[in-house]
Amino acid sequence: MATYVLVHGGGHGGWCYRKVTRLLRDAGHEAYAPTLSGLAERSHLPLDEIGLDTHVQDVASLLHYEDLHDVVLVGHSYGGMVVTGAADRALDRISRLVYLDAANPLHGQSLRDIAGPIIEAAREFGETVAGTELVLLPSPEAGMFFGVTDPADLAWMATRLTGHPWRSFEDPLDLRDPDAVYALPQYHIVCTSTLATRDPELVAAARQAGRLWDIDTGHDLMITEPEAVADILLTMAN
Repeated sequence: MATYVLVHGGGHGGWCYRKVTRLLRDAGHEAYAPTLSGLAERSHLPLDEIGLDTHVQDVASLLHYEDLHDVVLVGHSYGGMVVTGAADRALDRISRLVYLDAANPLHGQSLRDIAGPIIEAAREFGETVAGTELVLLPSPEAGMFFGVTDPADLAWMATRLTGHPWRSFEDPLDLRDPDAVYALPQYHIVCTSTLATRDPELVAAARQAGRLWDIDTGHDLMITEPEAVADILLTMAN
């Protein structure tokens, strides 16, 4: 039995993995999909002090309090920043790192450094609420920004997406032991359309090692292609 912890990206919550976690559990595995501070059912928390380190601690705390070991730690989009930081805090609990169409940060990088044009475009449509800058604001068609087109999925997302604290996109990743983190086995599940934008050396090395899969779908592939995502994750259970 494998243990999966699936971390969402900006503006989302653990809810976005509902279909994937069900498939993993039906296959006999444990699957956790925590919601990061300030998002979804945790959006009532004070937002002014929430940054990348808060989200890293969210995941590291889950690993500790649930006493999880040999974890397949999955991060989607901004969640790639979070899982890299959480692995640094809990190296002895992680067996694999999986980047689900995610940022692949180096020590000292922020999401803004990695995906500046995309998130700067999103920032133009943000707003400041009670002194906190929020981006990726919900709307009836907000899911289209994440590559979702099915009307039922868009309606489902519209009632669950929440504004995301901009600060966490600017915060640099602060790793205590970068060499140990990057020595962990890393796997990449990406959208076919993003392959050309990724580090060619990383893509080539991952493909050669049999640790790269691409799915021809939108960015929120855990919503648009949950069976394909779950099937790939299940290959890592052995």
